[in-house]
Amino acid sequence: MVKTEGEKAQKEKKKPAKGKKRPVGRPKGSKNKKDEKLTLSAELLRIQPVLQAFLVVLKGVLSISYLVMDGHFGNYPSAWMVRQTGLQFVSKLRWDAALHEPFSGKYRGRGPHPKYGDKVDVHKMKKKYLKSNQKADGVGTQIYQATLLNKEFAFPINVVVILKTHLSTRAQAHVILFSTDLELSYEKMIDYYTLRFQIEFNFRDAKQYWGLDDFMNVKEVAVTNAAKLSFFMVNFSTILLRRFRKTNPDFSILDLKSHYRGCRYVSETIKLLPQKPNGILLAEIFEQIARLGMVHPVLEPVSTA
Repeated sequence: MVKTEGEKAQKEKKKPAKGKKRPVGRPKGSKNKKDEKLTLSAELLRIQPVLQAFLVVLKGVLSISYLVMDGHFGNYPSAWMVRQTGLQFVSKLRWDAALHEPFSGKYRGRGPHPKYGDKVDVHKMKKKYLKSNQKADGVGTQIYQATLLNKEFAFPINVVVILKTHLSTRAQAHVILFSTDLELSYEKMIDYYTLRFQIEFNFRDAKQYWGLDDFMNVKEVAVTNAAKLSFFMVNFSTILLRRFRKTNPDFSILDLKSHYRGCRYVSETIKLLPQKPNGILLAEIFEQIARLGMVHPVLEPVSTA
């Protein structure tokens, strides 16, 4: 997506002027925004109709419950947009996201009931939130899960913190995942977010091997067909790879293309012969020629049918 001039200008307005800091406290004349209608960004307004149309296509065919988006969309407007479709949202928060425990103290009898409790330090989380603690290759990995609050969100969120500690240097790094589904387990949340990277791999394969990066079409229908064909080949090649990887786990797409290119060369050459070789010899020819361009040759014969 190419940002419009209006979007660029709006982004620049949000940046604070150099050398100036926002004054402490609430701006004069500001009002509570709780009852105001949420305004989606231009980016989300582009995504919203696509998501709604996609769910219409899936209706009656496939039932899904979650939508995973990367950390760029780890905010309340994105979560709100997804919840309007009936789906639950899974994403990643900023590393410095301000998280609070729900208030659990005693009400003093004056003023509004407190909503936010203690602020959470992701490097020193309470033991009651610890779900997993493992050590491997000199790195300790602790996983915490809790229902927490963020002042940007109008509802509680299910938060999973993955904290890694280098056991010798004590250096730490962390990732904060979250979901609008308060019942989602930490294992599934991590699995769901990890699946997002498969999208990146699919785009990589479509560009590198199946022409998504270099087709020359410019008209809408032609561009749509070229893009769909690229992604179809990603899925189709994945299925074709299965039988080769049973005996050769390193077999790659380059090997697959070399195999079928070799089979095509043999087929075209056989057509030029006045008499076809017998079946055994023909199979040996296919096997030998198909191996020529492979990086990881097949160890056992594979049917070309």
